[in-house]
Amino acid sequence: MEAINNFVSVVNGFVWGPVMLVLLFGTHVFLTVRTKFIQKYMFKAIKMSVTPDKEAEGDISGFGALATALAATIGTGNIVGVATAVSIGGPGAILWCWLTGLFGIATKYGEAILAIKYRVKDKNGNMVGGPMYALERGMGQKWLGVMFAVFAGIACFGIGNMTQGNSIAVMVEENLNVSPVITGIILTVATGAAILGGVKSIASVCEKLIPLMAALYIIGCVIILCINAPYIGQAFNVIFRGAFGMEQVVGGFAGGAISMAIRYGVARGLFSNEAGLGSAPIAAAAAQTRNPVHQSLVSMSGVFWDTIIVCALTGLVLVTSMLKDTTGAMEGLSGGLLTSAAFNAIPVIGPIVLTIGLITFAWSTILGWSYYGERVWIYLVGSKVIKPFRVVWTLVVFVGCVTALDLVWNIADTLNAMMAFPNLVALLGLSGVIVSETKKYLWDDNMEAWSTDEIPTVDKA
Repeated sequence: MEAINNFVSVVNGFVWGPVMLVLLFGTHVFLTVRTKFIQKYMFKAIKMSVTPDKEAEGDISGFGALATALAATIGTGNIVGVATAVSIGGPGAILWCWLTGLFGIATKYGEAILAIKYRVKDKNGNMVGGPMYALERGMGQKWLGVMFAVFAGIACFGIGNMTQGNSIAVMVEENLNVSPVITGIILTVATGAAILGGVKSIASVCEKLIPLMAALYIIGCVIILCINAPYIGQAFNVIFRGAFGMEQVVGGFAGGAISMAIRYGVARGLFSNEAGLGSAPIAAAAAQTRNPVHQSLVSMSGVFWDTIIVCALTGLVLVTSMLKDTTGAMEGLSGGLLTSAAFNAIPVIGPIVLTIGLITFAWSTILGWSYYGERVWIYLVGSKVIKPFRVVWTLVVFVGCVTALDLVWNIADTLNAMMAFPNLVALLGLSGVIVSETKKYLWDDNMEAWSTDEIPTVDKA
């Protein structure tokens, strides 16, 4: 098993190496240019996200689709992942993480347009969409759609289920001394109750859970930044200097390697917001929306909250805490331990907020990815898979809580990169469609217009 894990780690390092990072970030920049910097419509997008389009066709509200996508993306990557990037790549990694989110907004927008443009209905009238349908219906490349679905269908059990459950079990055992078995039972029951009702049930939970926990975490970050206020200016200075290899040492953490800052900043940004992986548009396809651009603007706001706000605040909290630390207590820490040390600035309450936040974010990721997994398996084998999938997904949560997962994490990580490839093919190959839809509804000021695209019913779906 150790030999297999080492081999998978090598493969994982290759598929998530410079080529994939350049391809993903390059797609972000390309679509930003083609959509004439769609990011400038962010405030419009945020306003639209809380304005229901009730008369439109779809299974859930636009905000419900956004909350479901955020549930799958806002997670340990925003907290632990940013800390890992800072500890390895230096404070400068934060700027590259932020820039990845800024340009990734255009990719998330493009993904949603294609998902809605090429979505279909199942025999029960439910909306189904995602990269697999864009590849099949938009490009006529069903084999690429199948490739995406296979990789996503396997990866979801690792990255979206077992690893998240394991993170919760480990954290609860360390902080509350509760057995992983007990945690697994509770988490399994809670997950089953949430997902057995399908996307409407998942969206209902996420609509309430995500805003509450995100707000609580953001408030915690703001309080710490108020405590660390004298160091904020210096933190911005070392972040910008570190991003370009001009900062040597910050708070005991090595800097100066621009390649490391870029590599880990971009990688963590991509892992955090999932722009380009092809997962989030699966939720966008279920949204009630009058035209593809309407919901795509809502969908792209998820990257704003996930990376531009949450990741940036986490990064500032870490760097200001490192600058404030004169005892060397934070030196050598990484991941969750580094973030925990920063949140200790708020006596008693700080660690509680962090623990509850991590548990809630990880659980919401399980819920969001359950929907992604279900949709891709429906694409592969039909709607008969729905009930078996939900039962298996719920049981696998327990397995994740009580199992060591290094190999599972590495395999899922590799499959995520394999998911990204066909999705990027769709984004680049159908970029003309993205531009034409944007012109038709947004640039020509027809946002209230109804789409005339026929939504076919597919028996298999």
